[in-house]
Amino acid sequence: MTPLTLLVELGARSYPIHIGPRLLQHEDVLRPYIAGRQVMVVTNDTVAPLYLEIVRNALTGFEVHVTVIPDGEQYKDLATLETIFDNLMAAPCDRETTVVALGGGVVGDIAGFAAACYQRGVPYIQIPTTLLAQVDSSVGGKTAVNHPRGKNMIGAFYQPRAVIADIDTLATLADRELRAGVAEVIKYGLIRDIEFLEWLEQNVPRLLARDHEALTYAIHQSCQAKAAVVAADERERGERALLNLGHTFGHAIETAVGYGQWLHGEAVAAGMVMAAFMSRRLKDLSPADYDRVLNLVSHAGLPVAPPAEVTRAQLLSLMQSDKKVSAGKIRLVLLKTLGRAYLSDGYPTSALDETLRHFHIAD
Repeated sequence: MTPLTLLVELGARSYPIHIGPRLLQHEDVLRPYIAGRQVMVVTNDTVAPLYLEIVRNALTGFEVHVTVIPDGEQYKDLATLETIFDNLMAAPCDRETTVVALGGGVVGDIAGFAAACYQRGVPYIQIPTTLLAQVDSSVGGKTAVNHPRGKNMIGAFYQPRAVIADIDTLATLADRELRAGVAEVIKYGLIRDIEFLEWLEQNVPRLLARDHEALTYAIHQSCQAKAAVVAADERERGERALLNLGHTFGHAIETAVGYGQWLHGEAVAAGMVMAAFMSRRLKDLSPADYDRVLNLVSHAGLPVAPPAEVTRAQLLSLMQSDKKVSAGKIRLVLLKTLGRAYLSDGYPTSALDETLRHFHIAD
């Protein structure tokens, strides 16, 4: 299968996204994006035994240092970030060091944030090894760590030098992690591409079966959509906010249940269904279109509602702390139709209240 390459168009900071099988086996894919003689590979204790040696072999001739962090959203915090800084300084790594993020969204976010901060910014490369990271978090330069009171509240916009999405890494991905990635793929169809949404309605089983052709197509379509949005609105002042469909609900769910209890994609899946229901309540989506969203998320094996233990007061409090809150108003991404999203803070509060009640979120 021939690898595909997309470009995120950001002028002098433009960078490629390489998608395909066996990319990590080829030195010439990774080496052109190494800035100096030193490399710090940041990975986790699940991915390291699988792919760290392959990446080391691709970096023969460089001074390679490694930081292995624990696997899990609960470790995307300031304490783990400090561990990365400690290792960068102990090496010691200079300002030409390239940070390589080898792992899923947690590794990509925290390693990217470390690169943004260390010596006021060093280059970094994303090597995403989960479907969710390949289609979403590795692209666009959002880097961050979590705070106990809110997800991704401490971070920076900082673009990588390249994204290398080797689809062979998905072979070792747990089924639950794969389904979580499908949630972000579904998001692109819902917000901007009805034809892709229709393709997903027919092909989700192929994605869950790890069909290479289907995965490559879905990753390419998702990255193409995100690259276009990022090029038009890098710092999320307009169109890029639409990529957060389901995320305001989802981030609140993740925080309420405790980081790591629900995967990010699982929480986003439930959040997208909640946003679709609210869009139906506002008479934008028809009942039939809401059912299509519900069925697609369900058929992907993803949650369609928050866990019963999350209360309305918890969710509202956490949503009020979301980064998208403006002048005290919770801004939500809603659906005008399938394939067309919009950002709103002018909805009647009764619509949000009814949505929470519908999903059995108690006071």
